[in-house]
Amino acid sequence: MYEGPVQDLIDELGRLPGIGPKSAQRIAFHLLAAEAADVTRLQEVLQRVKEGVRFCEVCGNVSAEERCRICQDARRDPTVVCVVEEPKDVLAVERTREFRGRYHVLGGALDPLSGVGPDQLRIRELLARIGAEDVKEVILATDPNTEGEATATYLARMLRDFPGLTVTRLASGLPMGGDLEFADELTLGRALSGRRSL
Repeated sequence: MYEGPVQDLIDELGRLPGIGPKSAQRIAFHLLAAEAADVTRLQEVLQRVKEGVRFCEVCGNVSAEERCRICQDARRDPTVVCVVEEPKDVLAVERTREFRGRYHVLGGALDPLSGVGPDQLRIRELLARIGAEDVKEVILATDPNTEGEATATYLARMLRDFPGLTVTRLASGLPMGGDLEFADELTLGRALSGRRSL
């Protein structure tokens, strides 16, 4: 245990995802040794992120404006919507260069044990969007883990009543229990191009 602000910094860094106690300690001491200008620059960037970044009013992706660049792109196919859990998954799918449609970010996955139900996700917005726009296909690209599968199954049931709507799921090739964020481009690209109907 360190004293005062140093321990507070280590504790706060340790609360970040993927940062354990040792990493938090290393980052804290790196910041202590860094030039004041470097720390100030980091501080300013964090402040700008909190104040300037918002979520796209259409798809829920991170954006600097009301609509993200993908929703503003007239070259994208508005009839195909890829449903993902988090904004980081949009980037993972985009890296494949296999998808030319639009996205819908749920903001997580169903996880009743953690108190995440359908009302905590952007499912209502998805249903309204499909009802209002001329969507022909919805690709369910949730993570291939228990929560992602439960979310995909729930969405497939909700979407089956839309006439003329095809609902597909990413094909195999992604490891069970993994995250889309960590899949390589080739594996994710093959999974996307080989998706199947539910």
